[in-house]
Amino acid sequence: MRVLLTGSTGWLGRYLAPMLRAAGHEVTGLDVAPGPDTQVVGTVADRALVERTMLSHGIEGVIHAGALHKPDIVRYPRQSFVDVNVTGTLNLLEEAAAAGVERFVFTSTTSLMITQAIRDETASEAVWLDETSGPLQPRNVYGITKRSAEEMCRLVQSETGMPVVVLRTARFFPEDDDTHRALSGENMKANEFLNRRLTVEDCAAAHVAALDKAPAVGFGLYVVSAPTPFARVDVAQLKSDAPGVIARYFPDAAQVYADCGWQLPSSIGRVYDASLIERDLGFRCRTDFATILAALRDGKTLPFEHDPNYTSPAQQNSFLACD
Repeated sequence: MRVLLTGSTGWLGRYLAPMLRAAGHEVTGLDVAPGPDTQVVGTVADRALVERTMLSHGIEGVIHAGALHKPDIVRYPRQSFVDVNVTGTLNLLEEAAAAGVERFVFTSTTSLMITQAIRDETASEAVWLDETSGPLQPRNVYGITKRSAEEMCRLVQSETGMPVVVLRTARFFPEDDDTHRALSGENMKANEFLNRRLTVEDCAAAHVAALDKAPAVGFGLYVVSAPTPFARVDVAQLKSDAPGVIARYFPDAAQVYADCGWQLPSSIGRVYDASLIERDLGFRCRTDFATILAALRDGKTLPFEHDPNYTSPAQQNSFLACD
């Protein structure tokens, strides 16, 4: 299949492009920053460019992974988020439908599910988050524009019948968290595999699976995160005594962490449930907290990327980010 991949120079794109080719697809990359997997340099906000690319490359499937992200809030005005994340998505959807594209996958974010109250962890128990969670009240322009783009996907699919799958991806960025500095970056990332993280490789694999299954789904929206070991009955204790809950599932976790000089979370305020994508599409992330713990226990390389100095190629090249 001839696939248009937006955000092809970005963190996800650099893993997704070769994975698509390995699956037998012909990939055309579109990004504002040049890169080895980017054949078209430009922005999805340029409708004419999107149309030309779609037609000249005979595109049959689209994976729209390009966007302005949460760290870009300090660099770009809100209008830029609307132009790229909303108008750009609409451009792709409508031009894809007009060109007879067979399937469309949109990279969204679990961030749009996090209200300010969830972010502040004001509840007495952990918040269990899945595709039915709401009401949705995104707390910043990134989340608002991603939520709007999701609804554009739903609207165009219902009007045209073009199969569309929306993936609300959990954290997979390599850099340190820009709001939490209490733990080392690797310790923080490892902890998040309990409730709100996945590897970039698993994220890419989820997109390939969604592209494959889209015609059977019609329209689908899925949370994509490493499978949590927890159950809904754990939410109260997760908030008050996370180590106690973790010990039930992983009896040696505290000792393994202590041997590494690491800390388990004392409290967990939210849990992402990614079970629906496994039921509907047969996709399950390969790396979970058990994998992390096994690597620590055996002294092996951690199975996730950590780069505290990572900056996007678009930022490095002073382009309007689209990755």
